Parts: sequence; C-alpha cells; structure tokens
Amino acid sequence: MEPIPGSRFRGTWKYVRAAVFIGVFLAIFASAALGSFILFAKIEGAPPVAVPQTTIFYADDGSKIGESDHGQKRYWVRLDDISPHVIEATIAVEDRKFYEHHGFDLKRIAAAVIANVQAMAKVEGASTITQQYARNLFLTHEKTWSRKIQEALYTIRLEANYSKEKILEGYLNTIYYGHGAYGIEAAARYYFGKHASELTLSEAAMLAGIPKGPYYYSPLVNEKRAKARQKIVLLSMVEAGYISRQEAEQAYRDELVYVRHREKERPVAPYFQDVVKQQLRTKLGLDERTIELGGLRVYTTLDPRLQRIAEKQLERVINPTSAIQAALVAMDPRTGEVKALIGGRDYDESPFNRAVQAERQPGSTFKPFLYYAAIEQGFTPSTELRSELTTFTFDSGRATYTPHNYNDYYANGPITLAQALAVSDNVFAVKTLQFIGADKLVDTAKTLGITSKLKAVPSLALGTSPVRVIDMVAAYSTIANYGKRNDPVFIKKVVDSAGNVIYEHQPASRQVLDRDAAFVTTHLMTGMFDPKLNGYTTVTGQSILDEITRSYAGKSGTTKTDSWMIGFAPQLVAGVWTGYDRGEPMDRFDEKQYAKQIWVHFMEEGLADEPKRSFKPTKGVIGVDIDPQNGKLATDACPVKRKTYYLIGTEPTDYCTDHLEKKKKKKENGKSWFEKWFPWF
Repeated sequence: MEPIPGSRFRGTWKYVRAAVFIGVFLAIFASAALGSFILFAKIEGAPPVAVPQTTIFYADDGSKIGESDHGQKRYWVRLDDISPHVIEATIAVEDRKFYEHHGFDLKRIAAAVIANVQAMAKVEGASTITQQYARNLFLTHEKTWSRKIQEALYTIRLEANYSKEKILEGYLNTIYYGHGAYGIEAAARYYFGKHASELTLSEAAMLAGIPKGPYYYSPLVNEKRAKARQKIVLLSMVEAGYISRQEAEQAYRDELVYVRHREKERPVAPYFQDVVKQQLRTKLGLDERTIELGGLRVYTTLDPRLQRIAEKQLERVINPTSAIQAALVAMDPRTGEVKALIGGRDYDESPFNRAVQAERQPGSTFKPFLYYAAIEQGFTPSTELRSELTTFTFDSGRATYTPHNYNDYYANGPITLAQALAVSDNVFAVKTLQFIGADKLVDTAKTLGITSKLKAVPSLALGTSPVRVIDMVAAYSTIANYGKRNDPVFIKKVVDSAGNVIYEHQPASRQVLDRDAAFVTTHLMTGMFDPKLNGYTTVTGQSILDEITRSYAGKSGTTKTDSWMIGFAPQLVAGVWTGYDRGEPMDRFDEKQYAKQIWVHFMEEGLADEPKRSFKPTKGVIGVDIDPQNGKLATDACPVKRKTYYLIGTEPTDYCTDHLEKKKKKKENGKSWFEKWFPWF
C-alpha cells in the first residue's frame, strides 16, 4: 500500500517534537538540579579547608631548629607569595578552563570518556583544579562511590563559597610534589632550597609537571623523564598564551640546580624541642594534632651556638665507651630564658629527658640554699663552728646521723662559714641546719623553685632529697639575679597558620629573696674558686682553677651515684649532672670530674665573646678585707687577705691578732746588731 503523502513528514515532525520536549525537560531538570546543588552548597556553607601543615620551631636567632612533619612537609603561603610562573604553568597543564567553569569541565569530561572507551583503559583524566583540591581535603583517597559523591559535593561547595583565587591558593598549598613535600612552598624548599615566590620559569615548569606522577616525574629520581614532562608543561603554557615559544625553549635549556639531601640530618636540640612541645600542651592547652599538624610557628629561646658548645663538650669530656649519662641546662639569669638543654648523650638511644624528668640527689650543690637561709637568720661569712666528726640526734632522740667529710678530712677546730662553703664541709652544714631548722631550708628551696618533695631531715643540708636539674639551675639563676626569680622560659612566641599571634611570653619576674642576702650568698659561692680560702683542705674548684679566666660563683656536689656542677657568671648560669641511669656508684676519679670539666669548658667557650664582668655589690652590703682563716678584719701582719661582703651592720669589728707576734719577731730578727744594741738611735 502506498504511503499517504505527507505522512512521513508528520511522523518525522512528531519525533522532532518529542526530542525537543525531552530536551527542554532535561534542560529544565538539569537547571533545577543545578539550582538545587547551588542552593545546597549555599545552605551548607563554605567547607572546612584546613589541611595538615608543618609546625616549625625556631631558635632565638631566627634559624629553624625543627619541624613536626612526620615525613610530610607542609607550608601554607598566600597566592601573592607564589611565583606567577607557577600559577600559569599549573593552570596551563592541569585546567586551562579553570576561570570559566564552575567546578566541572563538561567538554573535557566527555572527551576523556570517549578517549578512555576507545582505549579500553583510563588514558586521560578530566579532573579540574577544584575537584583535585576537594580530593586533597580528604585525608583518605579510597576509590569508593561514597567518597566520590562527597568529593563532588565538596567541589560544588568550594565553587559556591570561595573565589577562584582562594581555590587556586588552596590547591597549590595541598597538592603533592613527592618526597613528602605537600604544597608549592614545601616543594620549592625541598627541590631548590628557595621560597615559592622565587621560582623561575624553568623551575616552575619542572615542579608543575610532578603532581601527575610524584615519584615517576621527580627529577631526583629520573631527570630524563622529568625533563620530558617539563617540556610538555612549557608547550602547554605556549598554547595557553602565557609565554612565547622562544621563552619556552630558553626555559627548557636552563640548567636546574637541586638541593642535595642527606639520608638523615642530626636533629637540633631534640631534648629541648620535646620540652617546648610539652609546654605547648600544658601551658598553652594545645592538642596533639594542632601541635604536630597545625602549621604553627614556634619561636623559642634556644641559642644554637651555646647548644653546639654544650653538645661538643659532652662528647669531648665523657669517654665514648662509658655508660655514664649526662644532662645540662643553661639559662640567662636576667630573663629565665633557657639557652641550651641536653637531656642525655644520645636522643635516638634514649629520649628520656634527664634535665627535666629525672630526680637525682644534688649533694653539696644544695648548700647555697642552706647558707642563704642562715644569713637571713643572722649568720655571716665569719660565723664560726667546729668541724669535727659529730653524731647528731633527731626525731626527738629516736634517730642519729653522722655526716662525713670528703676523705674524712676535718679541721678539728673552728672554721668560718665562708671556708665551710669553699671546702664543702659537711659537719658545718648539718650544724647550721640544726640552728635554722630543716623546715626553714625546705621553705627556702621551695621559694627558689624546687618542685620535688623534700624531707626535713638533717641530711637535707647535704642534698639527699632528689631534685631535677632544671629546678636547680633555675634556683641558682634566682640567686645570681639578686633574688629576683624568673621561671624557666622556653617559648617566646607562637603564631598560628593564619599569622595570628596566639601566645607571647610576658616577663613576670618577682623578688623572692632579700637582694643583699642574695648577693652575700653569691660572693660566698665564689669561694670554691679561691685558693685563699683553703684551710685544712683544698677548695672544691681546685681541679679547674687553671681553666678559669673570669669571675664565677658556683658549687659542686658529689654523692656515691651523682656528680654535679652548677655555677654562673653575671650573664649566664649553667648546671651539669652526670651519673648512671640505674644509680650505679661512680668509683673512678675521672668520672667524678666529668661534670666540672664539662661545665668549665662550656662556660669559658660560651662566654668567650662576652665582657668579663664581676658581681656588682648591692647597696645594703659592705666589703671588708678579712683574714680568711679566722674571719676577722685583716691587718698588715696577715699574710693573706680576702675582700668579703656582709650585710651592713654584721661585718666583723675585731682585728686579727694571730700574726702580730710573728711579724714582730720577724721584724726583730731582721734588725742589724747596731739596731738591736742601740734601739734609741
């Protein structure tokens, strides 16, 4: 049967109308869907874009001492601080329509689908910069439909709530460039040792090509492949109109100089950094994730030069085959700033921080606290007590205690307080404690900042209650600072990833000791380095006198298991402890000298460029020349004189007469026969 004329046209028109209807419907549906997505994006608001960033620790001189990156280096920089070459290279090779689409490049998606179907494999990607940024905001990149849907929703929310510049900034700060470097700033530093703002066209093109395959295209892994990828990036920039072909060719020929990386660099002051992190937790209340991955800038008090000197002296002095451990703390007594800290000989072997965690018996280094308290109670440098083997009773007569001097040396007669401190007489110390009371010593130590529990027993005078190195150094710092206490300071300022100062140290020193009594104590502590004060035995600093070139005040301390040396100049106080972790006895003489040797060489080298200052007397003290053997005012007949300071009104008034008869006889023996027979001439 012949078709009715015009019926074919009507049938075709019917399909056309149906197609138009479907097309309009789909367009309306797509518009409605798009509108719904946009409405959803606006209602949901801006998605969180905070990503892990490396926290950096700086020394007092501004140098970097560490990062908390856990193998990942992340820094956030503003778009204005990124080289324009990087921006252009990235857009050219990753998403040329970035400024035209709204998160999805539909034409590129269609082209990629066709190419992948034809090849029966994924040979071409279609992700936009916004999509990749959304993907980077997820710490897990598992390939599930759930994650892909979330990623798409993130893309829409990013485009609806952020400008293109902010999206591009986020992308460039989160994309992975290989070798643990996340973001363009980390990549610029890792590969070329410079900031992202300083990258040349050639360097920018090289880095822009890496994210496609961070290991495959790394120039440090295979430079030939990396150069081929760089060429593709440069040609893409030419096609996008960013550079000319001549500029591309020149950039390709430019020689690139890469940073050489060691397998593992030695960390700077790792024990000090541990204390800083602990203070970020306890003092600032920051959680672990913020500290480790919050992109903080932490400015510390560390002096890298003093830290290097301290580490060098530990290595130089202690026998490398010895199992003895050591700790060192150095502070500025005027501010409380910790300038160097060592918590052990090898952080990798033992991160246990002996400077701030361990409690050990301080021995005679505790005596300056005792004698300060005694001076407050009326003692003076000339106060005399007998030094002889003595048994003390305490606890209402239920207990006895017999202290012994080093090598059982005793004066077996009266000695002065100044002598007792210089030669570290233990009997004198316990007798002094009996006069002032053990509770008074406990209170004084606590006032100085000792945080450990102290037993109010006679042996406390000899440092039998364990204490921390950091507390002892801080206490000596207070004495050195004329009784003005500054708690140890490790952190000067903390800045968050957005550049906001979230913490800044405010000096809060307070006068806790009498200024004049603190100075008298300081001057007494110079006695350990003064041979004039030796009486029946040598001063405790005798073994290091030849190494000293300036004025110091200090005290050493030795127990069966611990050796200490703490001392200061007006500009710096330092304390050293050495001993075995398990409390094994130190029997060898050289082991007992480690602390003194480390201390004196650290102080001498550390202060080598500093002026040689003496301890300036306070207004409430008076200095007089005394005979150090009896503490009386010296006369011309005294063979040895030492200037000693007293609280005004407590200085001695009696003159030494011990040498007058000897001088008279000597003078008479020196007369001629004529003078002896005719004295009136």
